[in-house]
Amino acid sequence: MQNIAVVTGASSGIGAATARRLAGEGFHVVAAARRVDRLDALVKEIGNATAVECDVTSDASVAALAAAVDALDGRLTVLVNNAGGARGLDPVATGSADDWQWMFDVNVLGTLRVTKALLPALEASGAGTIVTIGSTAAFTPYEGGGGYVAAKHAQTALVGTLRLELSGKPVRVVEIDPGMVRTDEFALNRFDGDAAKADSVYAGVKEPLVADDIADIVAFAATRPQHVNIDRLVVRPIAQAAQHKVHREL
Repeated sequence: MQNIAVVTGASSGIGAATARRLAGEGFHVVAAARRVDRLDALVKEIGNATAVECDVTSDASVAALAAAVDALDGRLTVLVNNAGGARGLDPVATGSADDWQWMFDVNVLGTLRVTKALLPALEASGAGTIVTIGSTAAFTPYEGGGGYVAAKHAQTALVGTLRLELSGKPVRVVEIDPGMVRTDEFALNRFDGDAAKADSVYAGVKEPLVADDIADIVAFAATRPQHVNIDRLVVRPIAQAAQHKVHREL
């Protein structure tokens, strides 16, 4: 019986890279995201995969994802909660409530919805793993990051609580917190398509992390012996010694 891995936010960046890597590890990958055209291209590329349109902010959409997984021939052993993102870089004094709402809906409630929907299957497999992609923002505030920082703090609280509540159950709970990762869309989406602002985040950084770096770590965590749980793994590029300490070659 084949093992199934679900990856949310799989249409680009870390999600797409993780889908490719887990397929390479022998999993049948369920690639879930809103942009079906991108998912279809990804599934065609990697072969052993199924595309499922999913909006993690919708209860009905997440329920449909769970039904699609149940219909597959195999057992669900891995869930990668990757869907998320940031909007804006406003100070708290002028923060957009709409942006904050979106960040909580996607990063926190999206993780809750998908985890709730797929947890029974993960537990029934007898060897489940939940990997949630957090951020160093989950434990280090920074100016202009209030909404994203708050959402990622809440997400890490959710993950830590889940690990405690699943004690004694056959499900591992893993959190991976990347620092500076350069992907095609994260910063671009944060700045509403302003490429100059997005590029400035990485200006002078010789080698930021890339999506494949995080996918490699997800695969590592998911393929350890089942008794090994990597509670939290923090990963930054060598140029980023801390949230505010970034070496730039200008």
